[in-house]
Amino acid sequence: MRLLAAAALALALAAPALASDAHPTLAELEGQVMCPICHTTLDQSNSAAAQRIKAFIVRRIRAGDSKSEIEDRLVRDFGPSILAQPPKRGFDLLAWLLPICGLLVGALAVGFAAWRWTRTREPERALAAVGPLDPQLERRLDEELRRFDE
Repeated sequence: MRLLAAAALALALAAPALASDAHPTLAELEGQVMCPICHTTLDQSNSAAAQRIKAFIVRRIRAGDSKSEIEDRLVRDFGPSILAQPPKRGFDLLAWLLPICGLLVGALAVGFAAWRWTRTREPERALAAVGPLDPQLERRLDEELRRFDE
């Protein structure tokens, strides 16, 4: 029963992603495609090249191409640097994994350092543990304390 519920949930979550791939919009793709001239996303660029790529995307959407088909054509024409996100395979997978691994390692290091710091602290030692005061020093201390009380 749990397996069926998990499968239904996965399908429900995957449906919008699949629908988005089947029927992309220009606004959706503008943030995911880079301008080859100014190296910003199309939604931030006003260059002539960006305008031509936007027009190409609109033509491909009207022709019924899916998001992945449009991206594949752009990569074929301009190379993989046209996509704002690096591919999630091969050497480019490091661009996704290194930041995540770095954050995890950093969090573990901070947690371990905090754990060790709390475990290695020695308790405060009381003044009585130092030993008895010299009688002359004790008398002077009593006199000074009396003077402050007055």
